[in-house]
Amino acid sequence: MPYLKLLLAIRGVRNLAALCVLGSPLAVYGIYALNTANPQPPLRIPSNVAWTDETIAEASHGNAVRGFLIADRCARCHGREGFSASAAIPNLAGLDRLAIWKQLNDFRDDKRRSKIMNVVANELETKDYADLAAYYSMLPTYPDAGDTRAFPEPPPSTQTGAGARLVAFGDGTRGIPPCQVCHGPLGHKLGAPSLVAQNSTYIQEQLEDFAKGDRSNDINMPMRSIASSLTEEERQALAAYYGSGLGNLSGSAPEASR
Repeated sequence: MPYLKLLLAIRGVRNLAALCVLGSPLAVYGIYALNTANPQPPLRIPSNVAWTDETIAEASHGNAVRGFLIADRCARCHGREGFSASAAIPNLAGLDRLAIWKQLNDFRDDKRRSKIMNVVANELETKDYADLAAYYSMLPTYPDAGDTRAFPEPPPSTQTGAGARLVAFGDGTRGIPPCQVCHGPLGHKLGAPSLVAQNSTYIQEQLEDFAKGDRSNDINMPMRSIASSLTEEERQALAAYYGSGLGNLSGSAPEASR
């Protein structure tokens, strides 16, 4: 191996390619040695879900009545009406069907990791995913006097403006698009969850995980790229903005101009 490195340093990599064409045993050994000395990590596929006509149809045609029955086992964490009592647990009411369906598939395939949800997704049948998605997508998001939801929380006085600017305008200098064009209410990207009625602590934890690469089930890496470009203060501001219910404001929110 030291002789091979010296050869490459003196004659260049092109000579190795020429030797390979000639069938030199030294070249064959050299390529093998270089590849084994610097093994490449296996390619990680972020999600096994591909948005085709077939998968969109599968995710979109669930039975909401059957989903209602299945959701009984989800109520302890996500609330009986799709709103959790804990700000660290996601609200499911009103979420897009495709978003719920994709996440359940990712949990089952271990593309998104959660000690609880990995187990739950594997205990369910695949057809249950579409039924749950149909049920939760139909639930209203307005407050109910009888629930114990954590949403919405009081907005912080110091972070509202920063969150509003990112939601309404993004930051073109860093390639950050407005949050509202994918997560509502202005627009919705295929499979992206609405955030207009989502809990603050949950949003912040997901942004932190995306930024660190601990969560990596975003197809084509949009959230990993965006979250890692945000400062910690901006991630906190976005979580507080959505968690206080201000995400329902479309376009240029009043706070965005401050």
